[in-house]
Amino acid sequence: MNLAMSWNEWANLDAIGLADLVRKGQITPQEVAQQAAFAIDALNPAISAVIEVFDDAVHDPMKDGTNPDGAFAGIPFLMKDLGPTVKGRLQEMGSLLMQGNRSSADSFLTSRIRQAGLNIIGRTTTPEFGLCSSAENPAVYVTRNPWNLDYTTCGSSAGTAASVAAGIIPLSHATDGGGSIRIPAGVNGNIGLKPSRGVFSVAPYSSDLMGVVSVQGCHSRTIRDTAAFVDSCRGGAPGEFMPYWLPPEPYSELIRRDPKKLRIAVSHEWGDYQATPHIVAELEGAARFLEALGHHVEWVIPDIDFHAAYRAQTECYIMNFTQTISGLLEQKGLEQPPANLIEPMCIRVWEEGRFYSYRQRAKMQAVFNDTSRRLAAFFEDWDIILTPTMALPTPLVGTKEYLTISENPSVYDWFENLWRIFSYTPIANLCGLPGISLPMAELENGLPLGIHALTRQGEDGLLLQLGAQIERALNGKWNHGRRPAVHVTSIDAVQFPAKCVKDSV
Repeated sequence: MNLAMSWNEWANLDAIGLADLVRKGQITPQEVAQQAAFAIDALNPAISAVIEVFDDAVHDPMKDGTNPDGAFAGIPFLMKDLGPTVKGRLQEMGSLLMQGNRSSADSFLTSRIRQAGLNIIGRTTTPEFGLCSSAENPAVYVTRNPWNLDYTTCGSSAGTAASVAAGIIPLSHATDGGGSIRIPAGVNGNIGLKPSRGVFSVAPYSSDLMGVVSVQGCHSRTIRDTAAFVDSCRGGAPGEFMPYWLPPEPYSELIRRDPKKLRIAVSHEWGDYQATPHIVAELEGAARFLEALGHHVEWVIPDIDFHAAYRAQTECYIMNFTQTISGLLEQKGLEQPPANLIEPMCIRVWEEGRFYSYRQRAKMQAVFNDTSRRLAAFFEDWDIILTPTMALPTPLVGTKEYLTISENPSVYDWFENLWRIFSYTPIANLCGLPGISLPMAELENGLPLGIHALTRQGEDGLLLQLGAQIERALNGKWNHGRRPAVHVTSIDAVQFPAKCVKDSV
């Protein structure tokens, strides 16, 4: 079967660009889905990013309720195998324990995704329950970075990050409980927005009040795709505990204008954590770039108790994941996590957290409150905080110290090791702030390095507006115009012949 377009054309189109071609009648949703499925067939053996393709959704993009009149006009979309459920589809959460687990209904966000015109054609990899930094358990799968297969994608939105970076698909679902959208976006050269608390619903199985730190989102290659995704999928379900942010105008309109002159605070020394000299140099370069765009840039460290904040974040993770694992064990009639089905660090987290008291949770929440108030006061004087996405370089595949297959006997030491590398992203989750990773920099070995921006709660549009200004200044050439080694443009044209789509770029 001929493809809808060449792989170069495919790689140069974002989701909105593909949707425009569908609306013009130049391609069909089925042809676009088939091309994405071919890309998965060709590249997934190398990167192991996609767990399963839904062949019926590829063949019939509207069968599950995809809205052809939505912003994305029926183009294909991949769901991370964690978070929102997809009716009738497996959701195994990166765990041997959950193999064969099939969802009985769409989550609220899933229904919004379908209404936006996105055709869910498969699911992407995640570490077990999304707890660690990389989808690397050889008994399940090992997801690799398409820029260099020796390196990890980080996570927990691992498969989504690799799929978007490799050009398989322009837009894919992601989640973020401490950096799981922004960190893999930074490592793989994608755009990753962690929205404010109160943008995307996690109904009906949870709420922002219960989940506290985890939010939904996406990876993309253009700011306008992320803006359109947020515009189309945001909003609370009936019964939410708190109000949901509604901007005065759609982000897709807002990003057409440059932001006002912004006051940007730049920092990398957060408590005990600091970035390597090379990463600091890249941050300095990004700061100079923003200064050249007309913004006021100054090196300033927020006045918060970083040690207390990260200790509270650790305790929150332990309590939340303990409850997640306990709930799954109860569903299966089990009293203990089976050592052959659940990874060692997940078991240790469960063991540590099951004896936490309400008093401990209240103390954790008090630290969250204090940190949020202090950052809010900081944002009275500053519009943006700029940091690297990570403090240390991307780990090699198999670096067990960051994985839930780690043999580290101490849960607290294991988390401290995570914060040492992922030093800047968790604060946004703790405070409910929006944060974005933009592919502006690179590591010494040539792998991408995201530059991370935070702003005040509810001002997600400002991050997208700044991102759009940068994108225009770069002529759309994120990652300095480079592409990964494993990419759709390297697919053998003889294997997958393509017809030409005029005016597609």
